[in-house]
Amino acid sequence: MRIYIYSGGEKIVGRSGVGQAIRHQRESLRRSGVPTTDRWTADAAAVHVNTILPDSVFAALGAKLRRRKVVWYGHSTMEDFRSSFKGSNALAPLFKRWITFCYSLGDVVLTPTEYSRQLLKSYGLKKPVYSISNGVDTAFFRPDPAARPALRARYGLAENKQVVVSVGHTIARKGLPEFLELARRMPEAAFIWFGWTNPKLIPQEIVQAMKDAPGNVIFPGFVGREELREAYQGADAFAFLSHEETEGIVVLEALACGVPTVLRDIPVYGGWLEHGKTVYKASSDDEFQRIVSGLLDRSLPDLTAAGRAVAESRSLEQVGKRLKDIYLEQRVLPPLPAPLPQKQVRV
Repeated sequence: MRIYIYSGGEKIVGRSGVGQAIRHQRESLRRSGVPTTDRWTADAAAVHVNTILPDSVFAALGAKLRRRKVVWYGHSTMEDFRSSFKGSNALAPLFKRWITFCYSLGDVVLTPTEYSRQLLKSYGLKKPVYSISNGVDTAFFRPDPAARPALRARYGLAENKQVVVSVGHTIARKGLPEFLELARRMPEAAFIWFGWTNPKLIPQEIVQAMKDAPGNVIFPGFVGREELREAYQGADAFAFLSHEETEGIVVLEALACGVPTVLRDIPVYGGWLEHGKTVYKASSDDEFQRIVSGLLDRSLPDLTAAGRAVAESRSLEQVGKRLKDIYLEQRVLPPLPAPLPQKQVRV
């Protein structure tokens, strides 16, 4: 039996974490021995739905007509919709009603963390909701000392220039204003923000903030995964100041690449990322500056080995095993055949 990974809307979300999650699902299932398909086939046991666009609703209804299971990924919440695009705060309550309707069409709802699982349960969902990481390709995202000079050469920086990176949409929720403030406070380092959002979709104050960014900030825009990997591997610190996440795939990528990491202290990281053990956490501009300074001058303990271990625990192989277990528990896939008894040989 196969899993149909519904790709409708993938062109729209392809450059986002949702698009990355779709690609991870295909690969993690392949690694766990579960075949996938990009269309309905006679042996498709279920459909994976990742987006909340209207076509996804029709895909779910089509599955029900075929008497197939619907596995809906809850990547979005009302909380992480706020402070994103123009009008998002005003639309947030309607957005919550829409995503609750969408997710309720799933026979099983999957979401990246226990934090996001509790949020979705609080919306009144009656279907089973499981937490399962989006995963990270730890074979691709890995430490490489050779990336340090390569990163600086790519952006015309001195070989000894210290570099702080962040990744995400250029929106307030992702912590862009605070990242720019950090750069202003630390003019001796280079700050690079990877990611792009159509300026027509973001508030004018964010557009203006980017125009007024200090001279030590670089905006390369959206880059391919090889260039992004080089940035993680070659940076001195990864500063992800997002105010709300359902997991944060870029955090897993950074940890897998062994870059010292500081995060905003928000609930989503509770229970799996510990301050002072796997990452550093902060809540104010002063704290961010103190921690980043400590990472750059190496006065803070090196946590990168422990961070890499966290990434390995959420590798695509581990995610594939977890997915298969959920499928069997919820009868998404038929029970696996029992191993044949071995014949006893008399000696």
